[in-house]
Amino acid sequence: MSNSKNKIAVITGATGGIGFQVAKRLGKDGYTVILNGIEDEIGAQRVKELASEGIQAEYYGFDVTDEEAVNSNINEIGKKYGKIDALINNAGGLGGRSRFEEMTTEFYRGVMALNLDSTFFVSRAAIPFLKKGENASIINYTSIAGWNAGGPGAGIYGTSKAAVHAITRALAKDLAEYGIRVNAVSPGTIDTPFHNQIKSTKPEVFASWKNNILLGRLGQPEEVASVISFLVGDDALFLTAETIQVGGGQGLGI
Repeated sequence: MSNSKNKIAVITGATGGIGFQVAKRLGKDGYTVILNGIEDEIGAQRVKELASEGIQAEYYGFDVTDEEAVNSNINEIGKKYGKIDALINNAGGLGGRSRFEEMTTEFYRGVMALNLDSTFFVSRAAIPFLKKGENASIINYTSIAGWNAGGPGAGIYGTSKAAVHAITRALAKDLAEYGIRVNAVSPGTIDTPFHNQIKSTKPEVFASWKNNILLGRLGQPEEVASVISFLVGDDALFLTAETIQVGGGQGLGI
């Protein structure tokens, strides 16, 4: 069985929220963690925070929707370390809300780029280095919106996340011959800065969200990170093409 020492994990969108907790957890598991983001000052600060906990970390600032930037940075990381053992396609987001009738093509393309293009670009660039990894795997992020098509104005977000669900299975089929596993997590409502606006402007709405969750509370970023730690580890060596809902039974609440 493999040891997570000397293993390399690349985590996109890792300067805050769930992504940073994933970096911290994998760092504690023994990985050298490569954080990606677009806020370079915060990225540098996050690397310092991780170093203070004895975690080997490095930051690369690039936009995951920019094909050329992805290719050059992932190549640089892969060549520097000689391999990638775990790729966590954490970057993504709602990208705003718009009903279809007034939706601009620019908005549509922007949300698809943020969630689907990013997953495709980064995965494609990383495959040659994942082939050199040990029990290598990719983790993507889908959403309950990929099944229920999202809330008001989030239809394209839901559509993009349904595509991530499909590309996860497609990548798993494509990469199985190399022993590279591909799985996804589907976080429910996780208590991160992602929800700060509604928390401050409509606290009663925010508080009501837990009523739709069987376990009666919101998730914590660390609870998503622990599932990812399992999925990239040796205890999950026979798991591929799966999507794990990390939502406390969201959508089944009473």
